[in-house]
Amino acid sequence: MDIASILTKYKHVAIVGISDKRDRPSHAVARYLIHAGFTIYPVNPSISSVLGHECWPSLSAIPAEKRSLIEIVDIFRKPREVPEIVDEAIAIGAKVVWMQLGITNEAAAEKARKAGLDVVQNRCISVEHLHLDS
Repeated sequence: MDIASILTKYKHVAIVGISDKRDRPSHAVARYLIHAGFTIYPVNPSISSVLGHECWPSLSAIPAEKRSLIEIVDIFRKPREVPEIVDEAIAIGAKVVWMQLGITNEAAAEKARKAGLDVVQNRCISVEHLHLDS
């Protein structure tokens, strides 16, 4: 599935590695997604809430009734941390693994693809969403 289709079809996004610091890209992306009509599920073990949303320590810690809604797992973590996140994304039934700008992990991407997930690497989800209208 191409990026435009992903961003049109899916509206529930877990943001792994979100920050509560306003100057961080993950915070700006989360704000953008909320304003664009997406539902976010913040994931960061160091904070309890961000942008008025409860934050969970991992994808698997999100309550089942919310976890089952997650379609896109947007990753703001170092490439070496991606495989574990991909394993969780597969386990929760996500449809897409999205690695933000500067993040690639080909082995993890291939594992996600083999499990039936779409994969986007080294792209900013908010920038790509902005391009939908151009």
